[in-house]
Amino acid sequence: MPPPVPRRATATGRLPGLDEAPWDSQVNGTRVLFGEGRLEALGSLVKDLGGTRVLVVTDPGLVKAGHADRARSALRKKSLAVAVFSGVEENPTTLHVAAGVEMARREKIDFIVGLGGGSSLDCAKGINFILTNGGEMEDYRGTNRATLPMLDSVGVPSTAGTGSEAQAYALIARAADKEKMACGDDKARFRAVILDPGLLVSVPRRVAAVAGMDAVAHAVESFVSLPADDTARMFAAEAWRLLSTELAPALGESAGEAARAGMLWGAHLAGAGIDRGMLGAAHACANPLTARHGIVHGIAVSLMVPHVVRFNGEMIAAAYADLQTRAGMTAASPHELATRVEALREACHLPATLADAGVDTSSLPAMAEEAARQWTAGFNPRPVTAVDLLELYRQAA
Repeated sequence: MPPPVPRRATATGRLPGLDEAPWDSQVNGTRVLFGEGRLEALGSLVKDLGGTRVLVVTDPGLVKAGHADRARSALRKKSLAVAVFSGVEENPTTLHVAAGVEMARREKIDFIVGLGGGSSLDCAKGINFILTNGGEMEDYRGTNRATLPMLDSVGVPSTAGTGSEAQAYALIARAADKEKMACGDDKARFRAVILDPGLLVSVPRRVAAVAGMDAVAHAVESFVSLPADDTARMFAAEAWRLLSTELAPALGESAGEAARAGMLWGAHLAGAGIDRGMLGAAHACANPLTARHGIVHGIAVSLMVPHVVRFNGEMIAAAYADLQTRAGMTAASPHELATRVEALREACHLPATLADAGVDTSSLPAMAEEAARQWTAGFNPRPVTAVDLLELYRQAA
């Protein structure tokens, strides 16, 4: 099992507050520019970092929403050459990476901007691996396998979900069998991140709901993951406070800037929690659901988290109580925490059972074997076997 990417020194003191926006701060060693309209700073930021020929990696939805044009305009205002690769799809594969690399080589790119949800951000990192170090994505599966320098890059998330902009890993699926490969390297981190809540306005409600539940799962799992240090727990607890408070309001028809800002900052902090910690059994179970049944990752993980919390809670109830206490909430039992997650999922109008998501129980044993081989299973605070994971699937069925 590959280890997490080595942690970088980070102060464990006070985090910037939403009421202080706009702000420019270092979070987990990455420069973060936060605030409504901060996308306009993209050109200055990239130029300051030395970029001259920029590849913007995004998806058709961001092009349609006009965000890709806004990014291109901000870059061109600083006399930077810009190429836009908009061929990213959900759960990017090695084919998407290869297409992006082809454009990057043709355009002689020296800087990369990831603009979009987790798929675009992960694809941007994947392109960086192959463009600079050659070979195939499989060569970088694990930790710190790149031997050559990588291009500087900036991440601009347009959803409050994966927190990929805060992490050194790219999740890229192998095109042949859709198995997700975690490829991590400290050199793949975005040098800087722009968090602009205004980008969330154009996100469809269901997409926002699915992304939000993914972020919730990140906060809950990273807090108790085996590698988590105190800074990871600080990030995860603040993420849980924000996400559990703002998710439902952010999905409402009258959602305001405050709810969007809380979700975007919460998702980023949950991603930073993963970066300094890791994930667990819920994500181990989610990946086979996506690979075998095509279930969107955020839905898959939202189906599993409550059951994993109850399972883990038999051994680590105090850790879950600590999560809630650090988030400024009254400490409650693991069962009550799991029930709170289920209530958030219900507010998102997402499936509550595997059956609701179209999963036939005949596939559960094979999925349990696959889940046991997922590397995130090894970071779960309570040891899990294929037998345990099969029981978790059955509880979710």
